[in-house]
Amino acid sequence: MFFGLVKGEGARTGRRKAIRTVLVVEDEPLVAFDNEHALEQAGYRIAATVDDYSHAIAVIDGGGVDLVIADVSLKGDRSGIDVARHAATKELPVLFVTGACPIDARALAYGCLAKPYAPRDLVAAIGVIDALLRGARRPRLPVGLTLFDTAD
Repeated sequence: MFFGLVKGEGARTGRRKAIRTVLVVEDEPLVAFDNEHALEQAGYRIAATVDDYSHAIAVIDGGGVDLVIADVSLKGDRSGIDVARHAATKELPVLFVTGACPIDARALAYGCLAKPYAPRDLVAAIGVIDALLRGARRPRLPVGLTLFDTAD
């Protein structure tokens, strides 16, 4: 089920950003709406907001996504970890946003933002990943963000 799809370009973003377009994979409608709103306000384009594996894969395969933020628990038989595995085949960075960060999936994501989190912490977490992708100095980690396979 699609919660929303932004067809326009969204807010203007700086040229130096590695992350401009985000896929939100979240099965809790209120959390999905809050994420979408916070990211749009921060200048990111939302590729789509979906609540299950099959829709997430369709958006990833369609291209144009710079980052996948995924809850681990999703509707259906497949999880956010499965989405991250597919994103890895496309060399797409992933940020898990979940109540229980998956230790066994550390190789599939840049990190995990633990729920509950404030919208500013989500935006800041994406900023940290953006800096890592660009090879820039890493900003301060927001509350609740754990990085995987990088120096904390």
